[in-house]
Amino acid sequence: MSPAHPGSFLPGAIRALVTLAVLVAVWQAAVWLFAMPHFILPGPDRVALSLWNDWHYLATNALVTLGEILLGLVVGTALGIASALLVATSPVARRWVLPLLVMSQALPVFAIAPLLVVWFGYGLASKVVMTTIIIFFPITSAFQDGLRRTEPGLIDIARLAHASPWTTLRLIRIPAALPSLASGLRVAAAAAPIGAVVGEWVGASSGLGYVMLQANARSQTDVLFAALFVLGLVAAGLWFSLDALLTRALPWSPAARLAAD
Repeated sequence: MSPAHPGSFLPGAIRALVTLAVLVAVWQAAVWLFAMPHFILPGPDRVALSLWNDWHYLATNALVTLGEILLGLVVGTALGIASALLVATSPVARRWVLPLLVMSQALPVFAIAPLLVVWFGYGLASKVVMTTIIIFFPITSAFQDGLRRTEPGLIDIARLAHASPWTTLRLIRIPAALPSLASGLRVAAAAAPIGAVVGEWVGASSGLGYVMLQANARSQTDVLFAALFVLGLVAAGLWFSLDALLTRALPWSPAARLAAD
């Protein structure tokens, strides 16, 4: 496989810009065609002006939300990996813990968000817990599935070599499951901003979710759209950064092979 050309990202960047331009054009056309009041649907020019005028306010709150997202990712990833290892290595845990993990996904996050504020306060902790709850299961499920689907031939070779279960787990099962874990992390990176913003909607004094609530209450729809745009940039930057890191760290994964072709 030949290494990717340094400029191979350019066509993708051009396609993204063209797509964005088309969406903005359709957006502006809808505003003109239906004569939408700016407090219902502001034009892209008003949103761009809000981004320009309030960039410091938006950037400051974006840093707060980004911090919540990153902390939630770290905590959720650690708990997800530990839970997957427990379920994959212990039949008792698989019978008793796995059903509880699956049932936990039926809990609506909007319903438990107020409780998290009561339990953990209006500060950083409740937002980190909310983010952790949202990303915990995708990571656990993906990593546990990778551990479960380890090539049986490799396990047989380890048994013939009289390797202990711990050695088999450390040298065979975990490395083989890392691409699955990477897939779960990619899903988590896309979902983590939702947890942080939902936590801020319930109770916060800063963050992009707080900005959205304040803007909505004041009918400043252009500011709300600007905050949404910044949140989208944060989410996209986080996802692509994590994807690039995982692709480099796991050169044997399918994603790395596709990137190298």
